Amino acid sequence: MQIEPYLNFDGRCDEAIEFYKIALGATVRLLMRFKDNPGPPGQSPPEVLEKVMHANLNIGGATILVSDGRCQNKPNFGGIMLSLSADSDEEAERLFKALGEGGKVTMPMGQTFFATRFGMLTDRFGVNWMVVRQV
Repeated sequence: MQIEPYLNFDGRCDEAIEFYKIALGATVRLLMRFKDNPGPPGQSPPEVLEKVMHANLNIGGATILVSDGRCQNKPNFGGIMLSLSADSDEEAERLFKALGEGGKVTMPMGQTFFATRFGMLTDRFGVNWMVVRQV
């Protein structure tokens, strides 16, 4: 069994994918748009045909699934955090800075009793992140 986070960007998925490519080195394994749906014509409203119906991203060996969902520009990631483990203090700092671009730091990066580097932030899309470099 495997758990894979599925993030619904509610209309900003293309922007999020490009951001995560730059910030985290994400690669796109699969991307399907609503226009690619083989269902009956008119199944999706014309204004969403170019939006992302489903995409599969690889980030550091992990799979993150993403979508534009209902395309209402009201993403909500409350109660969920993604934890990103770095291989070095320098990488933790770089990832934290990159993810925080246009976002909000909720706990500045620093040393803790359980990690040489740890910080929390909400990125520009509202996704909550913890970046950690374990002891």
